[in-house]
Amino acid sequence: MEKIVNVSTGQVKIGRKGEILKSTAIGSCVVIAAYDSGKKIGVMAHVMLPGRAPKNGYGESTRYAADALDQMIRIITAQGANLCDLGICLVGAGNILKKKDDTICKDNIESITQLLKEKHIPVRAAVLGGTERKSISMDIESGSVYYTEGDREEKMLWKSTRGYCGYSSTR
Repeated sequence: MEKIVNVSTGQVKIGRKGEILKSTAIGSCVVIAAYDSGKKIGVMAHVMLPGRAPKNGYGESTRYAADALDQMIRIITAQGANLCDLGICLVGAGNILKKKDDTICKDNIESITQLLKEKHIPVRAAVLGGTERKSISMDIESGSVYYTEGDREEKMLWKSTRGYCGYSSTR
């Protein structure tokens, strides 16, 4: 039986073989899931706000996109992962309150995708936007990422099949 590791708002957590990283009740936040197929490790961050935390800010800096992504990279590279081996999936940014003037969803998407682009880390799959809450789970053993929207059944978003630096994940 696999252990569930819950990732709440503002948290960044690592998952290893035998674990499932999971984040639920995702509204305007964006969850970044990163998986290294060769090392069979994953990291998940539940990002609440775009950009970087203010220097005199209150609370967890990893609520912010830049700080969360930096922490994810530190954690996964400390375990021996290569950035070019990462499979990145994004889920969230739903305007669940259906506010006409709400820009946080768009700002979160733009911030995270720009940061990943600057670091030359491609997104492999994403479910972003809409007006329904979402959830995401990553099975570290299989390299599979699943998501839900609203009350619908869980669907597969992405499955790791190989390394991305030019060699197989079965190294």
